[in-house]
Amino acid sequence: MELDEMKLAWQALGDQLERQQALNMQLFRDSRLDKLRRGLRPLVWGQMLQLAFGVMFAAMAAMFWVGHRHTVDLLVCGLLVHAYGLLLIVMAAKVLHLVSRIDHASPVLAIQRQVADLRAWRVRVESPVNVVMGCFIWIPVLWMNLAWYGIDLWSPGFMSWTVSSALVGLAGCVLVVWLMRRAGMGRKLDDSAAGRSVQRAEAALEEIARFEQE
Repeated sequence: MELDEMKLAWQALGDQLERQQALNMQLFRDSRLDKLRRGLRPLVWGQMLQLAFGVMFAAMAAMFWVGHRHTVDLLVCGLLVHAYGLLLIVMAAKVLHLVSRIDHASPVLAIQRQVADLRAWRVRVESPVNVVMGCFIWIPVLWMNLAWYGIDLWSPGFMSWTVSSALVGLAGCVLVVWLMRRAGMGRKLDDSAAGRSVQRAEAALEEIARFEQE
């Protein structure tokens, strides 16, 4: 075989190996992106459920405060629960928007930034708001239910118990977060706030990034 023929043969072999490597890379990328999509589905389902609960809370609260609009304390309770229902709707819509804007055809680095935006929202905004609201929203919900039985909501004993319970609950949450961060468990805390779906998406993208670098 002449030298030119050998060069052509090696070039053809090199082209074939490059095509095979590109095909393998595409197959691996597609499989991990499919894993990412499947991993985010529980988050989407959960947000859809939250959206439904938000609509239910807002509708029930609206009927309550409209029916008690002449009683200031019950009107305030109804409006607070109504606002909480709307907040659930807004937060769920935000997460669904962040998930929908993930462009699976983009480079891995761009997808990682989009998933990082989702993580940041869940860790820095959604989780703290849920903790604070969870410590207090049960009070107007309880008052709305007890109003049907004619219980005096403004009695000193009942008022002090509900407010002190909410404050103790909030203080306990803040203390637990502070202790965990002091103990070096901040990353674990953030992962818990981000959720398993976000963690699975990040893991799938890390696998693609490592494969591309090899």
